[in-house]
Amino acid sequence: MSVKQPKGEVTPGFSTPVGTRRKFFQWVTRMAAGLIGLSLAIPLVGYVISPALKRRDKPWVEVGGVDELTAGQPKQLEYVATIRDGYLEAKTHKAVWAIKQSDGQVTVFSPLCTHLGCGYHWDGDERKFKCPCHGSVYDVSGNVLHGPAPRHLDVLPAKVENGRLLVVYKEFKSGTSTAVEL
Repeated sequence: MSVKQPKGEVTPGFSTPVGTRRKFFQWVTRMAAGLIGLSLAIPLVGYVISPALKRRDKPWVEVGGVDELTAGQPKQLEYVATIRDGYLEAKTHKAVWAIKQSDGQVTVFSPLCTHLGCGYHWDGDERKFKCPCHGSVYDVSGNVLHGPAPRHLDVLPAKVENGRLLVVYKEFKSGTSTAVEL
């Protein structure tokens, strides 16, 4: 003979977890949907914000042939650079100063004066680089001869491959005694 328990009472040792089977399956379904949504959202968010977080690569850019340079004579080489900033891509005109040494090595200078970032020019008669903004003057090696420039001209990484001059264009903070890359 079985003893009937009044509704709401539980026989000791025979208790069940709180809730029903239906609530358990609803919870499992919601958790599974949440995990699937999360597994899709994380890569999507990473894809969207990654361009803002990663530093732009500075690629080697071909600026001309080494045979175009005369030993000891600076030459301004102009080129078109493609700059990527996030998803935007823009083409800009850039220039560098290149000097071929007597031993064949090539030195490449940034085209900006180290005082306040103005563009300078080569005075062939005096064999000096001159900045028209505030009067800084540099020798053919980029050393400051006089004027307010706090340091020598900034040298850019350069290499020669198959007779072509390749440069990594960089910009530096002006007005400081040491070169700080921007």
